[in-house]
Amino acid sequence: MSRLSPPPRTVAVRGASADAPPIVRSFLIGGQLHRPLTLTVADLRARWPQRHAPVVFDCATNGPQHHTFDGPLLRDVLDEAGPAFDARRRKDRSRFLLTVTGGDGHHTVLSWAEIDADFGNAPILLATALDGEPLDAAGSQLVVPSDRCGARYISAITRIWVGPCPEPRER
Repeated sequence: MSRLSPPPRTVAVRGASADAPPIVRSFLIGGQLHRPLTLTVADLRARWPQRHAPVVFDCATNGPQHHTFDGPLLRDVLDEAGPAFDARRRKDRSRFLLTVTGGDGHHTVLSWAEIDADFGNAPILLATALDGEPLDAAGSQLVVPSDRCGARYISAITRIWVGPCPEPRER
């Protein structure tokens, strides 16, 4: 289990060679949104409050992993994108899903209800730093502090999709 708090310090970009152009990775937030976004780690750091999350999760190949992550809440970033909830539908937010895809093709699914303050209120982060090191070159990482297993920690995010789950078809 982990807890969230503001980061203990400002994280600065380090390690970039003076003669090499900086690597800037961006990712798209799309789907049923009023304002789709394309963001970088620098955008995440500049535009939203940063949280600090010390986490422990089990890794099938390397055992328990202890790390700290800094970054904004996924919910805050998605709120700016404006999910297209239908106000006429009761509990419409609870039928929305999120898919997060990483640079290695790994992906996961979350429900809007997990991150919504009126439902699960999970403090899921879009990390801008890992163990105090900026993720500008590597790309943002999805961090689910409450997960015991690290399978939903998605590295080098390339895309986040937001939209409703289709209604099941009757047979």
